[in-house]
Amino acid sequence: MPLRGLACAVACAVAVLAAPAPAGAHPFGDPQTVAIAADPGRPEVVDVRWKVGGLDDLTVLGVALGLLPEDRVMLDGAVFYRDSDAAAVGPSPRFAAYLLERVTVTSDGDACAGRVTPPADLARDGASIEYACPGPVGVVSVAVRTLTDLDPAYRTLATGPGGARAVYTSAEFTHNWTLGDVPAAAGRGRGALLQIGAVVGAVALLAFAAVTLGRRRRAVA
Repeated sequence: MPLRGLACAVACAVAVLAAPAPAGAHPFGDPQTVAIAADPGRPEVVDVRWKVGGLDDLTVLGVALGLLPEDRVMLDGAVFYRDSDAAAVGPSPRFAAYLLERVTVTSDGDACAGRVTPPADLARDGASIEYACPGPVGVVSVAVRTLTDLDPAYRTLATGPGGARAVYTSAEFTHNWTLGDVPAAAGRGRGALLQIGAVVGAVALLAFAAVTLGRRRRAVA
């Protein structure tokens, strides 16, 4: 290839590599989190707290929901977060509707009705969602699909009662969580049976020892 043609090819390759990438999400930073808990005073209620991982993701979500101007995400993918972004997104009905669509809870196959509490500080504390189920909850199925509509590479780290943990992905977005006192009650039942068995065994052992001792005494006499 002539030098002039080679130089032209190199210039074209550099231009392609240097072209700005389309604006998108940033799923490879700190993961978003959800915390799932039962309400001790209301056995039919499930509490879920959602918190964004990186504040730039909150800006990207605000742009996607039409709550922030599009120029906050540059053509090269750079995102410029401002402290006012959380205040713009947090109290919005669009944000609440988004959470209720992307985070769902079912108990015994029945959907639980969700209600988002307007967050006082979305960036620091996240958002709290309260789900009222048809009856007392035991095992609930919680689906989390937040931000994966912007990029399937997003992950969500989830925590539940008793130190239970799970990771939500775009492919595995549903997980079952044990709430309430169902396992504890079962554990207490097994514990009681073991205790009764131990007592019965001890009584039988004492009776056997008493009979053996009595026979020995009669034999000596």
